[in-house]
Amino acid sequence: MLSTAHHADVVIIGAGIAGLSAAHRLTSAGVSVSVLEAGPGVGGRMATDEVDGFRLDRVGPLLNTAYPELRTTPGLDGLVLRTFDPGVLVHSGGRRHRTGETPRVPGARGAFKAARALAHAPRPPRASALTGAMGGAIDHARLGVALARLAATPPARLLARPERAALDALAGRLSSRTLDGFVRPLLTALLGDPDLTTSSRCADLALRTYASGRLCVPEGGAGALPALLAASLPPGTVRTGVHVTSADITSVRTKEHGELGCRSLLVATGASAAAELLPGLRLPSFHPVTVLHHTAPAPPPTGASLLLDADRAGPVSHTAVMSEVDPARAPLGRTLITSTVLGTPPDDLDRTVRAHLATLYGVPTDDWELLAARHDPEAVPAMPAPHDPRRPVRVLAGLYVCGDHRDTGTVQGALASGARAAASILHDLGIRPAAENAPALPEAA
Repeated sequence: MLSTAHHADVVIIGAGIAGLSAAHRLTSAGVSVSVLEAGPGVGGRMATDEVDGFRLDRVGPLLNTAYPELRTTPGLDGLVLRTFDPGVLVHSGGRRHRTGETPRVPGARGAFKAARALAHAPRPPRASALTGAMGGAIDHARLGVALARLAATPPARLLARPERAALDALAGRLSSRTLDGFVRPLLTALLGDPDLTTSSRCADLALRTYASGRLCVPEGGAGALPALLAASLPPGTVRTGVHVTSADITSVRTKEHGELGCRSLLVATGASAAAELLPGLRLPSFHPVTVLHHTAPAPPPTGASLLLDADRAGPVSHTAVMSEVDPARAPLGRTLITSTVLGTPPDDLDRTVRAHLATLYGVPTDDWELLAARHDPEAVPAMPAPHDPRRPVRVLAGLYVCGDHRDTGTVQGALASGARAAASILHDLGIRPAAENAPALPEAA
């Protein structure tokens, strides 16, 4: 039980993955930490509900095996990632086309050879050479070369490019067939932004990550990631069901336990809650996301592929047979289809989505059963140009803020933000695991 006598070096408000990431790095440095979470469990938006044996993500972000923080964040050693089939399936003109496989050959010449071989290699009917929306083998080869070169481009070089809206920048670099037939539907799924108003630099980083790894999800649901982080912290570090009413650098006042003392405070909530606790903090706009989970008598014939809609003919941005990607998400012998709607959902949500899914998968969906539909109006912080993907986490000495709204609106961004916040706190506390003469950190705005 907490009491007014309770004290920690650092109090972290919010047990999402950013706050838990920071907590791991702080406790590893010998700093005492108390993480306070208002909800009944950890994870924030990365939560998974169990319904009739199914594990259903509330938001269900797409991860990538190339995310550096998945490898470097303490506490994630036991994380198991389930990958989608290579590339993606794109529905366009009444057909599904497989594209976006990324050749793993270093160098531009090797990338071209691998992409050309990929374009001309014989394929089974389900993964036929790209036609229709993307043209033929030449367009497919050029796409492979572009992805391979992106994977080899240092992030600093991408961040040095001129910045504007992603759609405008990409339209000047890609053919309309490549843009509309692959890049736009892919980025829409990765960024939660159907209009691609996102910063072109952030879009380039997202494409580079896609080209460098494989799309994936945590085994057992998105909530497995924060649960793993919380479980590997020292016992008693995380306390749920604690509502913070006000806070400053040296104390936190809670509804349940009165005032708690601290030396530093880290606000690791969502952007709106952070702005309430820290007046003056700039609040971003958001991309709403609705996730629907259906079960069907039999799985559609797409395997473990991510299916994108290039025609934009319905509300679904992307969908997958998640029980094929991660069997742990459904009872044995049952099928789970997870679909994502971006923006304002239609009024007759289930009927409209099932009609669209019938077109995308090419199978009847009248007998599909809706298990759950989750809408989050603040699911993804918007990143319009100009966007700083490393927004300051230090408000002033002793007061810090982290979350995907301080970095990029991805799992990688949230984890990286927590790591930066922990480094800033350790710097101000005089604990220097890195260079002694590190430059002063800018203050948050």
